[in-house]
Amino acid sequence: MTLYGETRPPADDRPTVKVTAVRWPDDEPEPTAAAAPGGSPGPLSRRLRILLAAGVTTVVLGAVAGVGVYAYAGDVPRGTSVLGTELGGRSRTDAIRDLHTELGRAGTLTAPLRVTIGERTVEVKPADVGLTMDVEATVDAAARTQAHPVSRLVGSRTVAPVVTVDAARLDAALRKAAGDQIHEWTVPAIIFTGTTPKPVRPKPGRALDPQRSAQAVRDGWLTGQPVTVPLVETQPATTDEEVSRLVAELARPAVAAPVTLRTPKGSVTIPPAAIAWSLRFTADDSGKLTPRIDVKRLRSALGDKLGAIEVEPRDARMTVTGGKPTPVDGRPGQQLDATALSRDLLAVLPRTDDRTVTGQLKETQPEVTTAKLAGLGIKERVSRFTTHFTGGLSSPRSQNIVQVAKEVDGTVVLPGETFSLNGHTGERGYDQGYQDAPVILDGKLVPGVGGGVSQFTTTLFNATYYAGLEDVEHKPHSYWFSRYPAVIESTIFWPNLDFKFRNNTTHGVLIDTSHTASSVTVSIWSTKIYDSVKTEYGPRRGITSPKTIHLEAGPSCIPSNGIDGFTQDAFRIIKKDGKVLKREKFTWRYLAEPRYICGG
Repeated sequence: MTLYGETRPPADDRPTVKVTAVRWPDDEPEPTAAAAPGGSPGPLSRRLRILLAAGVTTVVLGAVAGVGVYAYAGDVPRGTSVLGTELGGRSRTDAIRDLHTELGRAGTLTAPLRVTIGERTVEVKPADVGLTMDVEATVDAAARTQAHPVSRLVGSRTVAPVVTVDAARLDAALRKAAGDQIHEWTVPAIIFTGTTPKPVRPKPGRALDPQRSAQAVRDGWLTGQPVTVPLVETQPATTDEEVSRLVAELARPAVAAPVTLRTPKGSVTIPPAAIAWSLRFTADDSGKLTPRIDVKRLRSALGDKLGAIEVEPRDARMTVTGGKPTPVDGRPGQQLDATALSRDLLAVLPRTDDRTVTGQLKETQPEVTTAKLAGLGIKERVSRFTTHFTGGLSSPRSQNIVQVAKEVDGTVVLPGETFSLNGHTGERGYDQGYQDAPVILDGKLVPGVGGGVSQFTTTLFNATYYAGLEDVEHKPHSYWFSRYPAVIESTIFWPNLDFKFRNNTTHGVLIDTSHTASSVTVSIWSTKIYDSVKTEYGPRRGITSPKTIHLEAGPSCIPSNGIDGFTQDAFRIIKKDGKVLKREKFTWRYLAEPRYICGG
């Protein structure tokens, strides 16, 4: 057929081109056309067909050879973005710079994050919890993104940012925000009231999981939505049923009858009360309850009954003779094998008969030997402090001061150890030789057992203070008394108020006490490591005057003249090698002691 003078060649004369199917390198198989809605081809096939339909077959086929030049330009594949910032085709350096610029412009990394914990929502500042985006790591992740050449040419992809957070700081902030929504489990226990066992039932707790919290924040920070941090229920390892079983099978039968303890030196009856005092049910960190016999408590409960059987070892000690500290030998003891006694006694407690155990005596060495003392560097006096009292040695208050001084005299505190005055003396009651003397209770002076011990505590505190030793725990008096240095003084009360110091040197510390009819002195012996320890005071401020209070006359009323209240700072200045090594601030607010008038 002729069309306006143009002649079409015969079909068999038309040139033909042979096309071979090509698979792109690292290309995933295309999804079928049916995978697209309505059976339409997928995006990549559709784009190729559009290009082919546009009559650019030759161009596309030519691009197969040259596509890498364009698609692989730069370190980051084309079409790659992070948080809406296009990074494709850029070098690593340019991508890092551009991402930093865009994030800084948008304020993305500094905006507070809303975190929901249970029923509460709190705003967390990223800087407070170390929450940040690692831009360099994010760009590196974008550069490693896998994409075939045609996808690089016409596709797009989003890379998640690499986020870091300080899990410990985040956990601390979330715990504070969660408040009482977080609570520890109730630790299971079995305690004795007299000889009656009382179970403490375990209850679940609720806690934050630091790692899960950190992951939730990392995942949700830059989404623009509040992040929900999960609360986790925690359960102790010992169940309520196990507590009931321990009560029925051990605690109750344990105190149902006495146990006979046989030794090579004779027999001792362990009564139910002593069993109850020494049988302990201890929970570990997982909440698992384990019974054991506390042999020290058993010895305490049996008292003099073991006196004819055991000989307690005596530690070596130090005395100051002729102005020089000298070690004094201790001695070994002979005591029941605590490990074997605990094991064997625990084994017979569930029984209703044959409640007899055999105790073996073994030589027990003192914990502190003369050789150990000799190597501690206790060679010179490094500090001394004296306070004065009235009434002579016949007054109850003076006798209490002397009593506690004798108990502490000769004590050696090893390097790194913490000394507790309450822990050293134990309860200071009538049975321990203490008497009634004035103490401060509820803001006024009243008679109380052990009155005057605070004066020794202040003396000891100052001696350790001027030795440069570490203050661990002390509390000044409510009112200031002129016999004590302001601020640098300490009260004590069993068992709630204690005085503690730590031997923060590499040498041993010897506490040496002495007294006269009107004073008590504490000296600290060790190796001198500081040039000097002195105190500088700031001015008194906030001075208040005492008020007058009339009390009913009687033996419990102790009159007083009243003392001004004030606040003051004291600075401990420690020098070494001619330079200030430490400057420590101590501050205390004294109340105005009322002027108490008995009667009238």
